[in-house]
Amino acid sequence: MEYGELSDFLRKRREALQPEDVGMPRGRRRRTPGLRREEVAALASMSTDYYSRLEGGRGPQPSAEMLSAIARALRLTLAERDYLFVLAGHGTPPRVTRLDHVNPGLLRILDRLDDTPAVVLNRLGETLAQTRAHVAFEGEQTNHDGLERFAVYRWFMGDKGNYQEREWANHGRILVSMLREVYAADGPKSQAATIVHVLSEQSPEFAALWAAHEVGHAHTQTKWFRHPVVGELELHCQVMSDSDQQQTLLVFTATPGSESAERLRLLTVVGSNEGNFWKGLADSGQA
Repeated sequence: MEYGELSDFLRKRREALQPEDVGMPRGRRRRTPGLRREEVAALASMSTDYYSRLEGGRGPQPSAEMLSAIARALRLTLAERDYLFVLAGHGTPPRVTRLDHVNPGLLRILDRLDDTPAVVLNRLGETLAQTRAHVAFEGEQTNHDGLERFAVYRWFMGDKGNYQEREWANHGRILVSMLREVYAADGPKSQAATIVHVLSEQSPEFAALWAAHEVGHAHTQTKWFRHPVVGELELHCQVMSDSDQQQTLLVFTATPGSESAERLRLLTVVGSNEGNFWKGLADSGQA
């Protein structure tokens, strides 16, 4: 582990970022060039003391999970992320893993969409990043474990989220089609293959769709949802893809002036209390 090089690299990447680059207010009397250490720590969901010791060249070797969180917080490119792992003594990480590094360009878009439901997914439908409004819209999706991490698994095990029933058949076909493409590329010993095997045994609905060998189904532009607080929503789904890292950004918007637009606006109010809101639903068995 190259403590000196790691410390210098983290400091320079932190100083190169401005609060506006990560969706933070600048505030008054800012003397620090770039971000403060506590701001990076907040973005990475770790203590300020831990990050400060790491940037100061002290403390134990950080885990791969910690490094991935720091890479996202500092909006590192994929090459910079790989370099960070090498400096920390982990070697270059695989490009497609659970620790998928979110494209910094997609993160910059998310930073500017805080009041709009938007989410970044990897090629297997695992949520990598969400806006605050998307957490209010569909709940926190980045903290699942095991196969629950993958949207296709949750869907066919009974979690249809906020999708209205009219969407169920088509959305299920979309998820299976996307999974089939990954399975074909990665082979019978891949994570995709594990998902296919488990769902084929546990979900007759999935097994039937898988047997149909459908490919090429893409997200529709209009989707219908029913949120437990704001009610029915007719939303437009805009899709942006990053072919290099095989990630997809979904952005949900409503027609200006529509009832759905007003209800979507209310989600920003819900979003300020999303933690207690979704915890309450989970405790009551409604989430």
